[in-house]
Amino acid sequence: MTTYRIAPSILSADFARLGEEVRNVVAAGADMIHFDVMDNHYVPNLTIGPLVCEAIRPHVQVPIDVHLMVKPVDRIIPDFAKAGANIISFHPEGSEHIDRSLQLIRDHGCKAGLVFNPATPLHVLEHVMDKLDLILLMSVNPGFGGQSFIPHTLKKIAAVRKLIDESGRDIMLQVDGGVKIDNIREIAAAGADTFVAGSAIFGKPDYKAVIDAMRTELGKV
Repeated sequence: MTTYRIAPSILSADFARLGEEVRNVVAAGADMIHFDVMDNHYVPNLTIGPLVCEAIRPHVQVPIDVHLMVKPVDRIIPDFAKAGANIISFHPEGSEHIDRSLQLIRDHGCKAGLVFNPATPLHVLEHVMDKLDLILLMSVNPGFGGQSFIPHTLKKIAAVRKLIDESGRDIMLQVDGGVKIDNIREIAAAGADTFVAGSAIFGKPDYKAVIDAMRTELGKV
């Protein structure tokens, strides 16, 4: 039986009420909080840093899942670990030495993940599966919330699911970008088990209704 996890992205939350927003979305059934970090260098946008992670940490008991869209990554990894992150993932393009960056995350007591953009090949996975707790596939190009799901991602999800199953390791397969009630079942059927949703949840008045509807769809896989 697959364990499915829903990870609302606070990129789409009301930043003036962030503590309240994360409490509300966890009360509505979120399994983790997805924390998007953009540096206006690796991606064309600027978002939030370790101080915001530290600020929301006391408000929730669920894992904080930090997605670093920054380059270089090594300098900032210890700061997020200290700020209360539980999972830290980064893009291969953001590191000069991927194996070292993954080990750095683990050395600071966090779970480690790698993130692949829609057009990024997967070959690096051959060499680092033993250091991964999470693989995140972007189903949009990173930088902005509210984009539409790229259908080709479904083939990539299936390919990564096969790699994880063959490895015999307990690695989460997360998908981020355009995940909604009407496509989450298809994404899960391709092999994903962890779903990042931003505007699909925070853009609606009733967070619990959206998360419940997503779980209903996941129950049909």
